[in-house]
Amino acid sequence: MPIVNRIAALHDEVTAWRRDLHEHPELQFDVHRTAGIVADKLKEFGCDEVVTGIGRTGVVGIIKGAKSSSGKVIGLRADMDALPLTEMSGKPHASKIPGKMHACGHDGHTAMLLGAAKYLAETRNFDGTVAVIFQPAEEGEKGGQAMVDDGMMERFGIQEVYGMHNAPGLPVGAFALRPGPLLAAVDNFTIHVEGKGGHAAKPHLAIDTVLVASHIVTAAQSIVARNVNPLENAVVSICAFNAGFANNVIPQTAELRGTVRTLSAEVRAFVEKRLREVAEGTAALFGAKATLTYEHVVPVTVNDEAKTPFAVEAAAAVVGEASVDRDATPVMGGEDFSYMLNARPGAFIFIGQGDTASVHHPAYDFNDEIIPIGMSYWAKLVESRLAA
Repeated sequence: MPIVNRIAALHDEVTAWRRDLHEHPELQFDVHRTAGIVADKLKEFGCDEVVTGIGRTGVVGIIKGAKSSSGKVIGLRADMDALPLTEMSGKPHASKIPGKMHACGHDGHTAMLLGAAKYLAETRNFDGTVAVIFQPAEEGEKGGQAMVDDGMMERFGIQEVYGMHNAPGLPVGAFALRPGPLLAAVDNFTIHVEGKGGHAAKPHLAIDTVLVASHIVTAAQSIVARNVNPLENAVVSICAFNAGFANNVIPQTAELRGTVRTLSAEVRAFVEKRLREVAEGTAALFGAKATLTYEHVVPVTVNDEAKTPFAVEAAAAVVGEASVDRDATPVMGGEDFSYMLNARPGAFIFIGQGDTASVHHPAYDFNDEIIPIGMSYWAKLVESRLAA
């Protein structure tokens, strides 16, 4: 490419869309305003088909190329939902909705894919079909799975699928990805500890759940340090400890909550098993009982070995080979685009956001400077994968 004049000319318009979405954040599946705007714009662009309500509130737009002899159909995905945070960016376009903000850049993802859709619908310089996918509920409610379970891949004949996410700390004008595992599986857990409450002055007559739970916290840290192969990747983090209500009462119960992150199905299954053994065994040593509740949130995000080079080539065509890290270090955060990659081969890529606040931080704001870069990546990926 790198950035064609038409895409550069759309920069201000797409930025205005992005900032409007930023001012009006919506959570999880409740993205009715955002989805409505997306659907209206796709129709305005002249998409051949626009379907709403996929995976409850997802939107899919179909754009056919000037030629259709290849029979290929590729999907491009953006997420639409925000986070339950109070914004502290101080920007003129900051959230107008108390307690909600686009702290992960999904407003930018949506705007960039909309801009690419407008360009592709105008030019149609490809042989095949593009499905632009706008997903709700990426932040913990499995919107990607909902769209897949709703038959999206089969309904639109999608054969491969691609996603993109902004990356604070990665320079503007840079991309990063790798074949194989790129982002971790995310699991959440709760450990309920049942002991015997009593007077703080008579601990010998009680079974102290604070003590028991503290030992579980310490023992759980041994799982990665001493049970997982050092060449594998895993994280066990206990992030909440709740027990008691008074300074002279040994509580009857305690509760621990946390998360597990892994990069393979085998390690994921092992850590769950071992965490259960550690919790139950440690509690039993003190005469208490521990119960583990374990939730699988999203699987590992795995880039297809055969499809990742197409994403690399498209990114390099936009920003140059030197600005594409094709062997990026895996990230232990999660991404429910993994459900789409489990359904169809494809690749997920990071686009540099520059030196900004981290995602999920109240001072975060999407960097509008990268909009034409992201749009160009989408356009190049389509025009190269579906070369006319």
